[in-house]
Amino acid sequence: MIKHSVRTYPSTESLPREEQLAWKLATVATDPVRVAPEVTEMVINRVIDNAAVAAASLERQPVRAARDQALAHPGAPGATVFGVRGRFSPEWAAWANGVAVRELDYHDTFLAADYSHPGDNIPPILAVAQHTGRSGTDLVRGIAAGYELQVNLVRGICLHEHRIDHIAHLGPSVAGGLGALLGLDTETVYQAIGQALHTTTTTRQSRKGAISSWKAYAPAFAGKAGIEAVDRSMRGEGAPNPIYEGEDGIVAWLLNGPKVEYHVPLPAPGEPKLSILDTYTKEHSAEYQSQALIDLARRLGPRIGDTGAVRRIVIHTSHHTHHVIGSGAGDPQKYDPAASRETLDHSIPYIFAVALQDRSWHHTHSYDRARATRPDTVELWQKITTVEDPGWTRRYHAPEPAFGGRVEVVLTDGTVLTDEIDVADAHPAGARPFGREQYIAKFRTLTDGVIATGAQDEFLDAVTRLADLDTAELAALGLPATTEPAPATKGIF
Repeated sequence: MIKHSVRTYPSTESLPREEQLAWKLATVATDPVRVAPEVTEMVINRVIDNAAVAAASLERQPVRAARDQALAHPGAPGATVFGVRGRFSPEWAAWANGVAVRELDYHDTFLAADYSHPGDNIPPILAVAQHTGRSGTDLVRGIAAGYELQVNLVRGICLHEHRIDHIAHLGPSVAGGLGALLGLDTETVYQAIGQALHTTTTTRQSRKGAISSWKAYAPAFAGKAGIEAVDRSMRGEGAPNPIYEGEDGIVAWLLNGPKVEYHVPLPAPGEPKLSILDTYTKEHSAEYQSQALIDLARRLGPRIGDTGAVRRIVIHTSHHTHHVIGSGAGDPQKYDPAASRETLDHSIPYIFAVALQDRSWHHTHSYDRARATRPDTVELWQKITTVEDPGWTRRYHAPEPAFGGRVEVVLTDGTVLTDEIDVADAHPAGARPFGREQYIAKFRTLTDGVIATGAQDEFLDAVTRLADLDTAELAALGLPATTEPAPATKGIF
């Protein structure tokens, strides 16, 4: 890996195109290095994972609205939309599928200097692969490139400290992944990356306060914007540049300013794209930084017994966890029983309370309105706070990061119980790491009653042969619903 310096350059100091981060990203995306077998296997796992969580969300209102929008845009050859038959314009298929994948906050994650859900690259790259008649090999190459760009941007550039949403790293990675899929030249991908970044840099309010369905829509928007950026660039249109380093660019005005230098690691020419192997999926449908703490709550539950005997619970954890999903966020909504599901899955006090009482976690039941308003749960929930522990913050940013914390439970009789956990059980370094068997089990569980068993089998048979699929087989890859849903919403289209 090569660490590339990224800083602001005044307009009077010309920065050669080859020295710009967008060009370097495009160079990595278009490097025709062979995809490693272990990367192909992980790509397959993540396509299974995406389909599983998408199927589980098909009847949720935000997903239905996005799907209805896609239904108004049929296309030929087109791409598949999860849950319906037919072919649709690829940017709208990517939109609908991207919302379905993201809605339950249940697919893969990578955390470093910033946050990300790199599986968000898959819906737009798959949609364009189907529309343009690409093979499974092409798709695997495109997905591996998308992951590579997003993961390394997340390693090198922190967005959230400036209240910029993490989809600003997703737009460029989608553009790069599409460039790899389509075999485009570096110049075209460079322009597309610049356009995609320019159009997907948004504020982090989508994950703050009263969180709405836009949290699920934001990455789908970035995927759709990435497709449109590549389309324009293929037609010869350009982008603002230098997009990162310019005097009025991203670093100068939206990040740390002209006096700061970022360092983004990227593979050297000919070096394989392996970053997907550093990402991890979720066993539980909740924000990733809650995964380990759910596992810890399940472990602590039997030791505590009756949660009515709890006086207070303090979770000592990292800066990120405390300020994003903990009481350090300063969001009263995180303690509000009337809060939206999207808000509750970003509230570790709520999540820890329910997991402690139920000794389990469910992607729908754990968020039911009756569950969130249960009096004993509300009482326990209000007793849970988080604090930032510098030691856990250091461990969060270590080469082998820890995403958990230490929990201190004080009972009404004065008894103090403590326990801690480094990473979630399903993490590669956890107690029960996810492998192909677990991805398939998650798929079977989440598609049960949604996708017919025969269709489940056909999908799994196809996707486990992903790199060998011909264009016709890849074009047919999708998830038909057990029943054909009718449009449920009405808008402009």
